[in-house]
Order: sequence, then C-alpha cells, then structure tokens
Amino acid sequence: MRINLASVLVDDQEKALRFYTDVLGFVKKTEVPLGEHRWLTVVSPEQPDGVELVLEPDEHPAARPFKEALVADGIPFTSFAVDDVQKEYERLTALGVTFTQPPTEMGPVTTAVLDDTCGNLIQIAAM
Repeated sequence: MRINLASVLVDDQEKALRFYTDVLGFVKKTEVPLGEHRWLTVVSPEQPDGVELVLEPDEHPAARPFKEALVADGIPFTSFAVDDVQKEYERLTALGVTFTQPPTEMGPVTTAVLDDTCGNLIQIAAM
C-alpha cells in the first residue's frame, strides 16, 4: 500500500494553482472540469509520477471552520519536505510569502510554517 493522493482544501482553485506552481514550484499534473470546479492536482517536479496533491475546493460546510480553527491555533494543514529550510525560507520570503514561523530547529528536524494564501498554514521541513 502507498499514498497516491493527498488533498489541501483551498478557497480558490485558480489562486491555489498559481501559488502552488508559480511560488512553491510544483507542476500541474491533472486538470479535469467538474461543473464549477476541477479535479486539479500538482506534483513535485522531482517526482512527476509521485504523490499528487489535490487542490480541493473548501466548499463543504465543515471545511472553512476547520481551516479557520487550525490557522487560529497556528497548526499547519500539511507538511512538505525540502532539502534546506533556511534556503527555501529565504527564496519564498523574497517572493512575498508570509511565514508564521521562521526556520526553527526541533531536534533533528528544522521546520518553518507559511501561509498558502488559500486559507491554510503549510509546514516545510528538513531532517
């Protein structure tokens, strides 16, 4: 068994696609129209056949309160692996990304937390 899809709940799929591709560096993998929304996925350019991240509309009644509660408590929705958190922090900060936690060493792991502009906090981490 292996993970093939993971989701992030977004308030605007087009805005999310721009942020996750143009800023974070993922690449669009799948786009299928589904009424007013799309089945929209991105992947790491380093693993184009790897796990797909679904940019899932947050229209379910529980989604937005859930996201708001996580953000209010400073809890990231998910985590992405990077080789060097400090370097990625500097790159993303230069692109205007807002961080709620700068690079912080936590034992063998260094993490930072960013705002994805779509209603989520996202952690980046390196071991």
